Amino acid sequence: MAVATHVCKMLAIICLMMLTHRVYADPDLLQDICVADLTSAIKVNGFTCKSNVTADDFFSAALANPGVTNSFGSLVTGANVERIPGLNTLGVSLSRIDYAPGGLNPPHTHPRATEIVFVLYGQLEVGFITTANVLYTKIIKNGEIFVFPKGLVHFQRNNGVGPAAVIAAFNSQLPGTQSIATTLFGASPPVPDIVLATAFQIDTNEVQTIKSKFAPKPRN
Repeated sequence: MAVATHVCKMLAIICLMMLTHRVYADPDLLQDICVADLTSAIKVNGFTCKSNVTADDFFSAALANPGVTNSFGSLVTGANVERIPGLNTLGVSLSRIDYAPGGLNPPHTHPRATEIVFVLYGQLEVGFITTANVLYTKIIKNGEIFVFPKGLVHFQRNNGVGPAAVIAAFNSQLPGTQSIATTLFGASPPVPDIVLATAFQIDTNEVQTIKSKFAPKPRN
């Protein structure tokens, strides 16, 4: 009986330790800073730390000014760990998105982060689609905020008469972006035509026409 009681107590202690470890494990940060060594060939879940740290590793002026928009009438300027090495292990990043009148940030997802946008100026129609195919959309203007849940397809379109811009914040140092159209029609190697034709209920000639619009441009 005494042995059985002792075993039960030990099992209870082990279970408690396992639960405690799971709930109160070390936080993400195991040191004050871990500035990314972007030149390291070592691959980890994130970046290895470098030793020659300076204040510039935590600084960027990349979002200070608007840039030239692309063929969609938008421009995303990222301030993630690849541009600010000091963000490594901190779990946050920013982007600035500029929009020409009528400009669109096409439907896309961020597989590793929720996004929240703050409108600097202008007016936007924004929205996201749930896995149940429900669209949540709203018109937002300067000073207002909208949230796009992690992994869900979303978009922003400038429906105002002038330019617009937002600051986007992410709960990831490198949220990743998958543009739906580019991912499907511009993949390398390409997605088979028959797959896209069947999925979109169009013929393969139409698929090839769309693919030609997303083909990588030759470098000069």
